[in-house]
Amino acid sequence: MRKLLLVSLLAASTCARADFSIPGYELVLTNPSETALPNPDLRDPATVWSELFDNAKKEIVIGQFYAVVKPGSPFERVFERLEAAGKRGVKIRFLLDKKGINLSEAPTIERLKAIPNLELRILDYSQLTGNGIIHAKYLAVDGQVAYMGSQNFDWRSFTHIHETGLRITDPKVVANIQAIFDQDWRAQAQLAQGKSVAPIAHASSSANYAPDAFLMASPYAYNPVGVADSERGLPAMLAEAQSEVRVQLLDYAPLSYGPKGTRPYYPVIDNAVRAAAQRGVKIKLMVSNWNTEKPAIDYLKSLAMVPNVEIRVVTLPQSSEGFIPFARVIHSKTMSIDGKLAWVGTSNWAGGYFDMSRNLEMVLRNPAMAQRVAALHEQLWTSQYAAPLDVNKQYPKPVKAKEE
Repeated sequence: MRKLLLVSLLAASTCARADFSIPGYELVLTNPSETALPNPDLRDPATVWSELFDNAKKEIVIGQFYAVVKPGSPFERVFERLEAAGKRGVKIRFLLDKKGINLSEAPTIERLKAIPNLELRILDYSQLTGNGIIHAKYLAVDGQVAYMGSQNFDWRSFTHIHETGLRITDPKVVANIQAIFDQDWRAQAQLAQGKSVAPIAHASSSANYAPDAFLMASPYAYNPVGVADSERGLPAMLAEAQSEVRVQLLDYAPLSYGPKGTRPYYPVIDNAVRAAAQRGVKIKLMVSNWNTEKPAIDYLKSLAMVPNVEIRVVTLPQSSEGFIPFARVIHSKTMSIDGKLAWVGTSNWAGGYFDMSRNLEMVLRNPAMAQRVAALHEQLWTSQYAAPLDVNKQYPKPVKAKEE
């Protein structure tokens, strides 16, 4: 498997094409600036999003947690393409989460509101599930093409953070993504009118994990027909693994988010990972250095003691521009199983994401995509930025927002 991954990575680095894809799906990558992680066969999201906005004819829908644009950044040029679409008459519906407004910057919100033909709505997702957010990052254009992945509507996600996404033209999945947006758009209107939003799905009605390509989402109670349940789907995928699972995440912890800063135990994912390792599957889990703060680091160390589990922590160097808050980190959420199944999603692997928040996960039973995702994992895994998790080390608290 390792030899196969290295061969795949070498082929990717020398490939003349600039759009690695399989029918219906193109893999898209943000390589953080000033890092030695070449992937010339993968297009960047600034190019892909600009193309999507430029080609829009009737409607663009966007679901995001928050929004931050920085003048002069590559993302500024993407935003200008969105503005241009609105000016030429394309209808734009933009949905943000209420909690995400605190992370957004006022000038960006005002610029969004000023775009002709754009309607901005703010949804308090916690009113639906008690403690959830819109954590999904996605868009759809004219009901014909969609994008989903780890990229936030944030200039840092396009330059200074390792991010992975998919450009999707598979009609069924595009329709699923559009349906999810429409469901949440209607929910916002109902809540704004003081009405309750009734659940529309049950777990038993969204349990088909057999297709070669299918979308999963959370929370399942608000999934449109045909969209599988992420919380049950992830353990189901891990249960299929026979030899190797490669995972890349920002955060991993068998903990959720409770009232007053509490972290209730959430064993759903951790149980599935440990069960796979117990039956002999090699687990290669790669997380960001943000995952080394307590209490998550203690659970990571416990997992690292399990036979067949190897964990590495990725630390990206600071930009030559100086310290950038909430940047210079790996944020991709990907998995490859046995070189046969690829997973590209928007969820961190912890409580709150698969059970209470709106997230999307794409599963592709396709060896070419699975091996390309695995090769991306191998590139970081063996890079100068990754180091094995040391169970005896007292890790310092990661600096996310400011220098200390």
